[in-house]
Amino acid sequence: MSSRRVAILGFGALAVTSRRDRAFSSEFRSVWTPCCGTLCAMNLRQLTHIDQVNASQWDALLPSGYPFLRHGFLAALERSGSVGIDAGWVPAHLVVENADGSLQALLPLYQKMHSYGEYVFDWQWAEAWERAGQSYYPKLLAAVPFSPVQGPRLLGRCEASQQLILQALDETLQRGLVSGVNLLFNQDSDNSLLERAGWVQRLGCQFHWFNRGYSSFDDFLAACSSRKRKNFRKERQSVAAQGIHFEWHQGAEITETHWQRFFPFYAATYLKRGQQPYLMRAFFSELSAELPEAVRLVFARQDDRDVAGALFLVGDDTLYGRYWGCLEEYDRLHFETCFYQGMDRCIAEGLSRFDAGAQGEHKLVRGFEPVLTQSWHKLQPSLHEAVADFLERERAGVRSYQAESAGFLPFKQET
Repeated sequence: MSSRRVAILGFGALAVTSRRDRAFSSEFRSVWTPCCGTLCAMNLRQLTHIDQVNASQWDALLPSGYPFLRHGFLAALERSGSVGIDAGWVPAHLVVENADGSLQALLPLYQKMHSYGEYVFDWQWAEAWERAGQSYYPKLLAAVPFSPVQGPRLLGRCEASQQLILQALDETLQRGLVSGVNLLFNQDSDNSLLERAGWVQRLGCQFHWFNRGYSSFDDFLAACSSRKRKNFRKERQSVAAQGIHFEWHQGAEITETHWQRFFPFYAATYLKRGQQPYLMRAFFSELSAELPEAVRLVFARQDDRDVAGALFLVGDDTLYGRYWGCLEEYDRLHFETCFYQGMDRCIAEGLSRFDAGAQGEHKLVRGFEPVLTQSWHKLQPSLHEAVADFLERERAGVRSYQAESAGFLPFKQET
């Protein structure tokens, strides 16, 4: 790849930067707009680093407890070098501020030079656009890097401030500076605004486990069919029979030593596939410093040595399973570490939902229920029309898949 890369700056400002000379400039726009019943002066600003906005103001716009959009989480990605121009994730966050500098709206945004680490796959769109003689990259992506977790994306104190952000994205698109803008894994609260602005919805399906007031894992087993109960017990007993036990750590008790133990397991998951890990080692130290209350680590141990490790995050009522790895293969260890240990943790902490990550129909038969996820897209006109037609058919297929998948859940059939 050439050492020179295109970066979208401000709204309509285009610059070419090199790896060594990152000549970003933030562009401001001031407008008067009705907001909350009065006429307000608002400034639209683009950030080239999350630290260019006050952390407490950013976090004040977020729902409490959702960790992945917290200023500290995004800052950990940027400070560690896990995202940036060399990674093909160029920060381009949008904020709307009042004349006094108070934050009114935000959108986590990145300029992408590829489609890795997104978990909503648009490779076919890219190939079609390239065959038409157009450049699919750069594109703009409103998402949490490497994190297929549902949550807020376009946040604002009033709709006018959110519309200001969408208008800026439209102008960048209309000037042909990007192939499209993509907003991933959002919640329903954004949908009406995006649909009215001409975006199209894409549906996906994940598998989440729900704690229905269980006081123990045995309570969950009691809700399952007899055959499934036996299978689950057999899987857990298989791991225990190998002399493997589990050691949990959380919050402030997690030290650099714990991260040194965990990182080789995380990296191994990628290296086994001939890939480099998305996240730098420094990210985990930054994460611990910024969001200690959200972090959970578990190690699988055998004969006083670590044989596997997994990272979870906690937010509000949800446990998020994020990364795991092992250096040697052990029978059923993945299922125990990533699924059953997470279920136990949800029950112990009184959490109602366990999101164990993207994909994985093997979760379904272990009690993880199919739930719909969504993303929204606005592309160059001819590409947008073709994609919209495809997505209309795909949505029907995804809904059918969700309904059919529910039939493979392990629970007792109601009579």
